Amino acid sequence: MTDNTTSLYAAGRLPTGLLVGGEWRTASAAATFTVENPATGEPAASVADATAADALDALAAAAGAQAQWAASPPGLRSRILRRAHYLLIGRREQFAALITLEMGKSLSEARAEVDYAAGYLRWFAEEAVRIDGTWKTSEDGTARVLVTHEPVGPCLLITPWNAPLAMPARKVAPAVAAGCTMVLKPAPQTPLSSIAFAELMIEAGLPDGVLNVVPTTDAAALSDALMRDSRLRKVSFTGSTAVGRLLLAQASRNVLRTSMELGGNAPFVVCADADLDAAVDGAMTAKLRNIGEACIAANRFLVHADIAEEFTDRLVRRMSDLALGDGTDSCTHLGPLIDATQRDRVAELVYETVAAGAELHLGGRVPDRAGYFYPPTVLTRAPAGARISREEIFGPVAVIHTFTDEEEALEMANATEFGLVSYLYTRDLARALRMSGRLESGMVGLNRGYVSDPGAPFGGIKQSGLGREGGNSGIEEYLEQKYVAIDSTGVVSTGVVPAPVAGEQP
Repeated sequence: MTDNTTSLYAAGRLPTGLLVGGEWRTASAAATFTVENPATGEPAASVADATAADALDALAAAAGAQAQWAASPPGLRSRILRRAHYLLIGRREQFAALITLEMGKSLSEARAEVDYAAGYLRWFAEEAVRIDGTWKTSEDGTARVLVTHEPVGPCLLITPWNAPLAMPARKVAPAVAAGCTMVLKPAPQTPLSSIAFAELMIEAGLPDGVLNVVPTTDAAALSDALMRDSRLRKVSFTGSTAVGRLLLAQASRNVLRTSMELGGNAPFVVCADADLDAAVDGAMTAKLRNIGEACIAANRFLVHADIAEEFTDRLVRRMSDLALGDGTDSCTHLGPLIDATQRDRVAELVYETVAAGAELHLGGRVPDRAGYFYPPTVLTRAPAGARISREEIFGPVAVIHTFTDEEEALEMANATEFGLVSYLYTRDLARALRMSGRLESGMVGLNRGYVSDPGAPFGGIKQSGLGREGGNSGIEEYLEQKYVAIDSTGVVSTGVVPAPVAGEQP
């Protein structure tokens, strides 16, 4: 554990309990669970393990605070988020070290995550004071039409382990800006960043009960109990499509508002005219950012047959230069995967693909060392329909396929139930616009291997989810429209509507 991380634990600065109604407390069953350091497999902390009863207490606190928080001035909500932004930037090194400790990514990537999370706080600080509505006269002139936006109400926010600070920030910030209270359930692999973030939000001035945090190892029991309770009005989830489907079914019982950021199977298309230097740079980012454990990671490399060999050679050279290691080591390029289950799953995908006839160019073997490491790996000639091309890999494995024309590339790219993000490299503007329009995904990285931006709408289509996070539309996920019809018959001189002209449809 680094000095920066130690300082977050020192003098009780980082609680390890549940946050309910502004107070940190033990779980009702007094149970705890262990958080591992994936670089070593050793315990890093022990955290309270919430029960369904604890979660309902958290929801009661959120529901109790909702009316007053919804009535709070937008300027107050904006100032709290802006203070949180500055506090987070000021503690960048401490939060980065904490992310590296519990998730494994290198310190440089962890610092980038802190900046990304802070960007959401800043963005929604500005959006909080821009919630508006409309006012107009009805068509027949007898009423004024007033449309306002109001907070959805208490929200359940379920976040994944692969971005333990950025994902809570991406959900909490718009909820705060909109005037919603929250129950945050972080992933059990990485609860420490959420706990530290909640402490920071309290320090920034967030009132008691607005944000409640319930780490648990029994997510199914907690979500089921909360989503059966009529006080909950929204669920926002980032995670697998399989779990998202279950949550959508549960949400239907009380007709909850839902935001779902689910799985991906991103194609990375490299056309024959692409700038190969730029394409390989983009491939390194799109594949290896976050050790490949990202929903927007490039999952299938589709490269024109004329340049596939050169692209493969360049990618192998670049990936072979990367060093595995503990993320706190400045020489480390890639840290460990999150746990043994994920490491073994990636290894199994590679093994069965090679056994089925794929060519292994790099990596492919679990290193003999402590922790959950897997090396950068490159495969070509994977058989059609291979599982590695149908499922999210969530690891540092690049699988390269070839195509011969644009139509074939689009058919291959869209041959998936997912539609989160696509990447496209070409120097032909007409082709770029044409293919971007036909790629079936909510986001496209055009000559760019990175699409995440607090000011842009993040989300997918098909089975990659519902709704958008970030951008101008991000706050709308936490707002409901209300229409008020105001009678104005005494204001207008006449309520007579002109008769239709000859031939006009009524």
